[in-house]
Amino acid sequence: MTDPTSATPEGRSVIHDLGYRPYTGARLGEGSIARALAVTGFRNAFGLGRSGRSKVLPFVLLALNLFPAVIVGGVMVLIGLDELPISYAQYASTTQVILGIFVASQAPVLFSRDLRHGTISLYLARPLRASTYALARWAALLAATLVFLLLPIVLLYAVALLGELDVTEQTREAGVAVALAVLLALVLTGIAGLISSWSTRRGFAVVATIAVLLIGNGIVTAVQGISSEEGRSDVGEVAGLFSPYSLYRGLATAWADVDALTPPTSAGMEALYALVLVGLSAACLGGLVWRYRRVASA
Repeated sequence: MTDPTSATPEGRSVIHDLGYRPYTGARLGEGSIARALAVTGFRNAFGLGRSGRSKVLPFVLLALNLFPAVIVGGVMVLIGLDELPISYAQYASTTQVILGIFVASQAPVLFSRDLRHGTISLYLARPLRASTYALARWAALLAATLVFLLLPIVLLYAVALLGELDVTEQTREAGVAVALAVLLALVLTGIAGLISSWSTRRGFAVVATIAVLLIGNGIVTAVQGISSEEGRSDVGEVAGLFSPYSLYRGLATAWADVDALTPPTSAGMEALYALVLVGLSAACLGGLVWRYRRVASA
């Protein structure tokens, strides 16, 4: 090794050995990158790995979301009821505002931030494809949304078993509620992710998502209420196709015997509700992948 303090002859260069070592570890592929993105995205959705301020909103919303289930558990223990005061499938409708705020506020963290800061170009460098990036972020938001939807069901199920309710009946009802929760999580994640992927401003994405999910649901609920009072339940059934929450309530009524305004009254309408819910989820996911492919080619 050449002594860096020695004089260098004029017109000649010297290479100094600074002791840096080349990377000799395993070269991980696209799958490992996608898993890392999904895990970090899930953590970021709850503010983990970010500032303390970022943790406040998601954990406050999670606590509020679980609060009714905790109250139900306390009532079951103290009074000893022979059935749950609120059914598994009905719970998501009760806390739909909290769930909507969580999805609307955290989707931009996963999708808008990289677009705003320009770091998306680094992520989309090879070997990571744009579609894989979109799917990893979508999976992270889906997992976070499922935490909100499934934790109350698990808590209520544990309370029911501790209250010595019929195991077979409770397991069946909880299983139906889990299936409905997955469908609702898929559509909420798709809508929020797609909206956030088109906005570099977090505030715009939040407002637009809330407008689609919560305000849209309010309009549909109003139409269903009016149609029910006027004896035109068929109008309310059709209106229920235009909001994820009303689609969820309609299927919950059909599959879990939950009370709702103008639920689907025929097997064909039930199938249409399920088809729209699944189709909307698939369309939003496809739009999300297409959006990031456009970003990668820009």
